[in-house]
Amino acid sequence: MTCNGGHDRLTSWREREAALYRVLPFGGLTLGTLLALVAPAPQHLGALPTLAVAVAAGCWVAWFVTVHPGWQSRRTLMAVYYAGLLTFAAALVAASPWYGFFAWIGYIHAFPVLPGRWRVVGVVTTAALVATSQGGGLSVAVSHWPLWLVLVLFNLVVAGSVTWFAMIAEQEDAKRKRLVAELGDANRQLTETVSENAGLHAQLLTQAREAGVLDERQRMAREIHDTLAQGLTGIITQLEAAEQTRDRSADWRRHVDNALALARESLTEARRSVQAVRPEPLETARLPDALVELGGRWSALNGVRADVATTGTPRPLHPEVEVTLLRAAQEALSNVARHAAASRVGLTLSYMADVVTLDVRDDGAGFDLTDQPLPREPGGGYGLTAMRQRVTGVGGELAVESEPGSGTAISASVPALPGGAG
Repeated sequence: MTCNGGHDRLTSWREREAALYRVLPFGGLTLGTLLALVAPAPQHLGALPTLAVAVAAGCWVAWFVTVHPGWQSRRTLMAVYYAGLLTFAAALVAASPWYGFFAWIGYIHAFPVLPGRWRVVGVVTTAALVATSQGGGLSVAVSHWPLWLVLVLFNLVVAGSVTWFAMIAEQEDAKRKRLVAELGDANRQLTETVSENAGLHAQLLTQAREAGVLDERQRMAREIHDTLAQGLTGIITQLEAAEQTRDRSADWRRHVDNALALARESLTEARRSVQAVRPEPLETARLPDALVELGGRWSALNGVRADVATTGTPRPLHPEVEVTLLRAAQEALSNVARHAAASRVGLTLSYMADVVTLDVRDDGAGFDLTDQPLPREPGGGYGLTAMRQRVTGVGGELAVESEPGSGTAISASVPALPGGAG
């Protein structure tokens, strides 16, 4: 509101200034003519010649200023106008000193129509004409030229002061216009930037939403693989074993009970995965204890010895880090049960200063890493790929070593982020 008010006041002042620029010449000419007719100066040229020159001067001003106001921007044409204005002013002052009121217009019109230093020439000439009228006319100025020079100097001092301040004001006005234009350009650029930023923000939101959906899909895929897929695989294995031991009631019952336990456990873990809750073993025990429990259950189900060891000083880790290591152990043991045909498995959890490492080694069949570094599960499952995604997702590294007939070693190293870290 303040900016608009200042702009409106400036516009109003410019309109009044333009009106004075157009009206004052005729006012000075009319006043000078009336005084020249009412109180003619000695040795005047006569009423008719003076009136004729006054009318011609009025027509000159009207043609250039009133009829064609757009000519003010045409410097050469307006220089001709100003020269004619001073010529008429000189003739009228010579005819009657009262026309000093018209000659005075030279001060006002010098700034709008003359460029640069030519304004000084116009002001000096106007000062001489005004001094001549103040001294009583051309004859008095010639006979008393020292007095005329004093009047000229006085007018120059006054007019020069006014001219100086007017030039400073004009420069400030030009600077203000330039600043307003620059601010306008900056405002337009800022508006364009804001629009671009809004578009980028919307695009980033869309990408973030898509990335969130993708991350959630990957998380659910890993969780389903680590819970439902592994559980169903174990259930199928136990039911197949029960089918083979149908004639042995005790073994058949043991395999069926194992299948039921796996089904209940898988259902519980599936629900916890959907709710993004930590696995149940980590809710009731620390990671080393959860690995010992996992190794015991896996060994009982698969009939393969599983040794679990911990080195270093166990300490609480960030929940995501512990879940990653537990899921890596589950996946590694699942791979051993399905592919390795091993007789022994060893799990080692090592706590170091900045890193926690889980090593899983078996003495099974192994595979050739040069042909297929990370074999996929039969049917296109996740397997080691899901494990690597989990480990790298918390800033860790997964290493796999294997040779045909020499078993497999998997090492998952993750940052030792303390419990409670964000």
